[in-house]
Amino acid sequence: MPPAIYRMYNEIIITALQDAKIQINKSRRKFMLEIFMLFLSIPKRINFLQLERYSDYGEQRFRRQFEEKFDFISFNKALSMPYLSNRTALALDPSFIHKSGKHTPGIGYFWSGCAGKVMRGLEILSLSVIDASSCLSFHLQAIQTPSVECLHNHNFTLIDWYAAVIKKYKARILEITSYVVADAFFAKKGFVDKIIATGLHLVCKLRDDADLSYIYKESDKEKETKKKGRKRKYGGKVDPANLDNKHFTNVPNQRDIKAKAGIVYSKSLKRQLLVVVEEFVVKGKTTQRLLFSTDILQAPIDVMDIYHTRFQMEFGFRDAKQFTGLENSQSRSGNKLDFHFNASLTAVNIAKIIQFNDKDRRELPFSMDTYKKLFHNALLLKTFFAKFGICADLQKNKKIFNELLFFGVYAA
Repeated sequence: MPPAIYRMYNEIIITALQDAKIQINKSRRKFMLEIFMLFLSIPKRINFLQLERYSDYGEQRFRRQFEEKFDFISFNKALSMPYLSNRTALALDPSFIHKSGKHTPGIGYFWSGCAGKVMRGLEILSLSVIDASSCLSFHLQAIQTPSVECLHNHNFTLIDWYAAVIKKYKARILEITSYVVADAFFAKKGFVDKIIATGLHLVCKLRDDADLSYIYKESDKEKETKKKGRKRKYGGKVDPANLDNKHFTNVPNQRDIKAKAGIVYSKSLKRQLLVVVEEFVVKGKTTQRLLFSTDILQAPIDVMDIYHTRFQMEFGFRDAKQFTGLENSQSRSGNKLDFHFNASLTAVNIAKIIQFNDKDRRELPFSMDTYKKLFHNALLLKTFFAKFGICADLQKNKKIFNELLFFGVYAA
């Protein structure tokens, strides 16, 4: 009989496949159960040769299976929906992937946030669903970015391509949320207009020197004069350090951040925005951060919470790169790379959900290292017990089995 963690794992995968209504045959279902388990169990690099070493199947089987398409966005949606509230948003963020070689599809020069410069490699655009109430983030889909040269040949910019990805998946996104959240790079008119056209709203960050104007409010005295000509639309320029209390109101929050919100006009985006101005004191100097939403009816506290929760997806990138081999693929096939990227990030989702289903550990901070050790220990124990013909279900073996299973794992 498999360890309890395997039984929980199998139940999570099979339930998600059923809820997502993904039509796959028995062989493919068995493979999907195995591949996520291997991504969670292999301690170091995860490539085709390593998969063969830790499995009963050959390298060619994994190569063939990676070439086939899999509906990761439906699968991850089915995984995550039971753990989300109604304060959700779709977070998108590009991530640089180290990759060498000359013939890998999509290889080129992309911005690396960690290095702080443009580097040669690959880039994926990750779509994740975030929950502002629980501060959770779940991966949905990763799409590889074409090289800049390829985009230029088709008269596309990076911003155009990122917006095209959202348009492609808009029906799936609208089933989950009506908000998209991104960092300040995406606060451009071309991107904002394309997002609005899909029926979604954008939560984002403005430049510190953004040109904003107050919406002009006509006084009773001015109404009586009835001057000729077009009515005035805008008041003075917004100074984030000296906000007009007639237009901005305080935003109570649990983050102990001094914040005010108001509806203003953005000259660069050519539209009215709900702007939340957060005030921080860094090294004795007061600075402001300008968050905005294109939905002027949205609650200001939701704008704050959604933008702050966006950073949770960065921890997903970190865990996938450190523990589930996000950068380890040695393939030169676009389909194989796509499957590897998504399987790696999905494995992190599965580890989170296993913790939520474990009543002894659900209140603990999530640690991907813990679940890598658990699955690695479980795989070793399963192999040892099978090779030596030992029954793990015997009463005298259960205590020893559990001690070995949690060997090196942080105490609950």
